[in-house]
Amino acid sequence: MPKIRLAYLWSLRNAAADRAGQPVAYRGGERYMKSPLEYLVEALNGTPLGDSYSLEAVIHDDDEGLAADREKLASYGFASAPGRPWFFPEGLAVQGRRVDTLACGVPSSYRRLPLGAPERPAAKRAFEARLFDKLETVGADLVVIDGLLVILDELVRPGAAYHRRIVNIHPGITRLESPYERRGAYATLDALHGARGEKVVDWTTRATRPVPPLLRTGASFHYVDNGIDSGEVICDVLGTEIDPQDTILELRWNNFNRSLFPALHEGLALLAAQRATPGAA
Repeated sequence: MPKIRLAYLWSLRNAAADRAGQPVAYRGGERYMKSPLEYLVEALNGTPLGDSYSLEAVIHDDDEGLAADREKLASYGFASAPGRPWFFPEGLAVQGRRVDTLACGVPSSYRRLPLGAPERPAAKRAFEARLFDKLETVGADLVVIDGLLVILDELVRPGAAYHRRIVNIHPGITRLESPYERRGAYATLDALHGARGEKVVDWTTRATRPVPPLLRTGASFHYVDNGIDSGEVICDVLGTEIDPQDTILELRWNNFNRSLFPALHEGLALLAAQRATPGAA
């Protein structure tokens, strides 16, 4: 059976906030902040996932024309360069190909327009059309999203070419029925507040109200729909204990290693098994 052709889609500015690919302060020392992409590469090189999948493209949506993106990527830049920090080790290769040769940008340049601008919806559709063209060019069967800071519309609607072919790895439990549910961009910070007995009721003002502490968090691997982390869950892992004294990066490191990487691995294995089983859902 041919391998499933993967495309990886992320926002570099989100990975920069994690200090991905760099050492971070951790309880008086340092630990290396491995990105989900680097974990995926290692899994494709060294586990049975590599028998089922090939990585064909690593796509980012960051826009060099936006001052905010340039500021967030000031220490990294928009492409790897000698002597500058980057999101994965120099020379990292996946199944015999250098990862940096698979990297490309499809800028979400519609973000240059104000939220209420009448031209913005058409510009958003044009971005998704460019992304569609790139995915078709590389022959992507499945798209893995990691920290993409835009919401997809056209690509994931029922009946669209990539409906149920785009999945997201999210650093929080996304099932609404779970007491540990943490959707959205603030999932890790939300979990940290929760461990301290706080619920943020307004992320603009950071106003909180007291709640019973919850000292665990996890990660979800789910299909992408038009909502925010609202797609059908393929698998999740609730494997991270929270110390209320954690910093955001300490908790981020713990959650990546204890929940998010396992959920990514398990989710991809489940999808591969479904593909190999005739009649599987």
